[in-house]
Amino acid sequence: MDYDVTIIGGGPGGYVAAIRAAQLGHKVAVVEESHLGGICLNWGCIPTKSLLYNAHVLDLVKNAKKYGINIPSYTVDWKKVIKRSRDVSNRLSKGIEFLMKKNKITYIPHRGMLIDKNTIGLSNKKNISSKFIVIATGGRPRQIPGIEFDSKVVISSKEAMILDKIPKNLVIIGAGAIGVEFAHLYSSFGSSVTLVEGLDRIVPNEDKDISTELEKIFKRKRISIITKALVEKVKTTKASATVTIKGQKPIKADKVLMAIGVQGNIENLGLENLSISTDKGHIKVNEYMQTDINNIYAIGDVCGPPLLAHVASFEGTLAIEHLSGKDIEPMSYDNVPGCTYCEPEIASVGLTEKQAIDQGYQVHVGTFPFSALGKTLAEGSRDGFIKIIYDKKYGELLGCHMIGKNATNLISEVSIARKLETTYHEILKTIHPHPTLSEGVHEATAAALNEAIHI
Repeated sequence: MDYDVTIIGGGPGGYVAAIRAAQLGHKVAVVEESHLGGICLNWGCIPTKSLLYNAHVLDLVKNAKKYGINIPSYTVDWKKVIKRSRDVSNRLSKGIEFLMKKNKITYIPHRGMLIDKNTIGLSNKKNISSKFIVIATGGRPRQIPGIEFDSKVVISSKEAMILDKIPKNLVIIGAGAIGVEFAHLYSSFGSSVTLVEGLDRIVPNEDKDISTELEKIFKRKRISIITKALVEKVKTTKASATVTIKGQKPIKADKVLMAIGVQGNIENLGLENLSISTDKGHIKVNEYMQTDINNIYAIGDVCGPPLLAHVASFEGTLAIEHLSGKDIEPMSYDNVPGCTYCEPEIASVGLTEKQAIDQGYQVHVGTFPFSALGKTLAEGSRDGFIKIIYDKKYGELLGCHMIGKNATNLISEVSIARKLETTYHEILKTIHPHPTLSEGVHEATAAALNEAIHI
């Protein structure tokens, strides 16, 4: 074989898998037709967070007076805002190229397709052979049937990151993580934003209390929200669109961002040549990320939800360790933290309150508002709360849901605690430093047991 392990796709699943394979002594290749880093690094996680931090800085400038700092006038250079985001992505992509060289991984800048279980055909008409193959081709934005992207007026998240000017009116279809992040971003920069969601609440995968809190905050920011919405059609011209929603007045917009989810990149991979099973646009795998063919694995968005970069990386490491004969735990998705980077941030792990009750648990639920923490008051960021859920019988930590400043950093404490099968006793008896945001986890736990001090 030309290689021991070949990864098709160089995103956060693929490049991590490649590096782990190299660490374990394999001869490794990565086949990637575009930039290393995949959607996450080039057109997803990283550039959006750069843009969102720019929005954070702008919000600080707008509200500087409350900190005793007067900024009588300021301007926004939108081109520089976009350029900074692209520069950050390009720098990280070059960093991954360096890691490929450092780990002696062969980078093949072509498209790959399965010929048989050990052969990959490249877009340059050459073939390579490999003992093991890992498919990590990622995903792409879904479209509403009959309403296709034109990349000018009806756009995906990719175009939303590089608009040449700030839209005056923006309609966002889909109020999951991507939708609410862009709603916050463009609202901060002055767009009139309408957020449209087919289900009965925004961020519908989150605990209901989180959805209610974010909706309240967004409405305060004058973001319009329409839930239980059925989008019937989007009529476009060269410079605008009219969105028709059943039972609503038509909405006019400069841009319509479709953010209704992601589908796997399974086409033109040769899956049918090997009878590799798929389901609803995603490759089917077992608990060790193996497809129907034992030496072919699939990781990341191409195998379905949860569609998260950190999940893809974890799956990639697990797959490589499995094919290397390591003694590993099977893949489990019951302790995956989810993060949304709007303002305020949202983070969660484990069961929602409803899920816990539906599964038959008797629960202790504690909620602690950020407005009662000295640290958040000192920093002027009092929105949100921490909600934590424990099993009454054994004290097991079932889930935690946060909305507030730095929630995406705070959630790791709870993820580790759940992995260690922690109960409320361990959280309560762990001294949390003061003043910090992490005190909220301790206080919410105390509230679950009617022992809260500061509320």
